[in-house]
Amino acid sequence: MKLIEIAKFTDHVAEVSAFYRNLLGVDPVAESPDMAIFMNGDTKIFIHKLYEQGAEDLPPENHIAFAVEDVDQTCSKLQAHGLTVEIPPKDYYWGRSAYLRDPDGQLIEITKSQ
Repeated sequence: MKLIEIAKFTDHVAEVSAFYRNLLGVDPVAESPDMAIFMNGDTKIFIHKLYEQGAEDLPPENHIAFAVEDVDQTCSKLQAHGLTVEIPPKDYYWGRSAYLRDPDGQLIEITKSQ
């Protein structure tokens, strides 16, 4: 597994984006009023506007994402080790991902390597 993303959800996208611009000393690689994406090496820092979660939406929660070759196979292995996959593997517009939580309740994304 390789850490590829740190996602932060906020009502203050412009302010958080300005903070990371100053912290990292770089401009975002993509930016809109609702989001900003910074790259730090191979790791994406994804700042996203908070939203009201609908029935089909992913939870708008801060999370980290790990890339793997095969999401389904990785989830099977994790479940065999006693971990619970909260949102099973599914295809999204960015690729195939699944979600689980660490013992502190933090959301973890498992996503297909690009």
